[in-house]
Amino acid sequence: MPFIDSKISVPVSEKKKTEIKKKFGQAILALGKTESYLMVGFDDNYDLYFAGDKVEKGAYVNVSLYGAASPEAYSKMTGEICRILNEELDIPGDKIYVTYREVSDWGWNGRNF
Repeated sequence: MPFIDSKISVPVSEKKKTEIKKKFGQAILALGKTESYLMVGFDDNYDLYFAGDKVEKGAYVNVSLYGAASPEAYSKMTGEICRILNEELDIPGDKIYVTYREVSDWGWNGRNF
């Protein structure tokens, strides 16, 4: 039950959101998960500041994961997220920050896993 939540400083069209969502669905395999339970959220035109300056093309991505993965898997996933956002939105890798949150209790459909 992963959730990829992104805050992106540029506008993202519906077509691009669909393409990014599809690619995230493939990339989540790096964490041993599948797209069948993946949730993806986009918050575009988001004001991001780093070191006191507004970031023109940047993104903050938080991946919440039911359970845990290895450091190697997280590193691979970070590479995939950066590649996807660079390909689809021309955001450079050094302007993309990715965090991971391991969740032990996750509810869905009236119950917890």
